[in-house]
Amino acid sequence: MPHAQHRLSLSTRGQGFYEFTREAAAFVAGASRQHGLTVGLLTVFCRHTSASLLIQENADPDVQTDLLAFFRHVAPEGRGLYVHDSEGPDDMPAHIRAALTQTHLSVPVADGRMLLGTWQGIYLFEHRRAPHRREIVLHLSGA
Repeated sequence: MPHAQHRLSLSTRGQGFYEFTREAAAFVAGASRQHGLTVGLLTVFCRHTSASLLIQENADPDVQTDLLAFFRHVAPEGRGLYVHDSEGPDDMPAHIRAALTQTHLSVPVADGRMLLGTWQGIYLFEHRRAPHRREIVLHLSGA
C-alpha cells in the first residue's frame, strides 16, 4: 500500500482558526499523482496540546466567531481558576479546548482529491493568545 507523508508548518497570530485546506489538497494531489493512488485516506495530525484541528464551514465567518465565543464560555481564562497556569491564564483553557476538540482528522480521498463537502474546510484551531508556529503532519495511504 503506497504512503506519503508531509509536515506542514503554520504560523498563527493568536487565538482563532487558520484554514489550510488548500495546502492539504495540494499535498493529496501531488502524492496521488506520484504514487498512482485512486482511493485512500488522509490523516491530519496536530503535534501540539494547546491547539487542535477541525473540519468546519468555510463560507460564513460567523461560524468561527460563534465557536470562539462558545469555547471561551466553556473554558474561560483567568488566574486562580486552574492549578496549571505556569504559562499564563490562557494555558489550561487551551489544553481543555484541545481536549474537547481533536488532534487528528481522517479525510477520504478519491481521484487525487479530498472528499470534503461543499462548505467544509480544514482548520488549525489555535487556543493560545500569543503567536505560535504549529506543525501539522499529513499522511496519505491508499491504493
